[in-house]
Amino acid sequence: MNLFRSEEHIAHWLGERPPGATITVTKLSELAHAWWGDRVAPDWRPRTREQNAGILAELGLTGPFWQLP
Repeated sequence: MNLFRSEEHIAHWLGERPPGATITVTKLSELAHAWWGDRVAPDWRPRTREQNAGILAELGLTGPFWQLP
């Protein structure tokens, strides 16, 4: 994961390489809270692949990059 200040900065860093998935810091924070926010709960249980895919979909993270194996 790399953090950049702008789309222009990403383009400069990439040069001729094609870009991968990019999200805003706000979206990254939303993902972190949704994915990890309940991990310290006493009744925490691992989520299923489908539940994890649901988190991504709810956040609008769709497309090939966001498909879970």
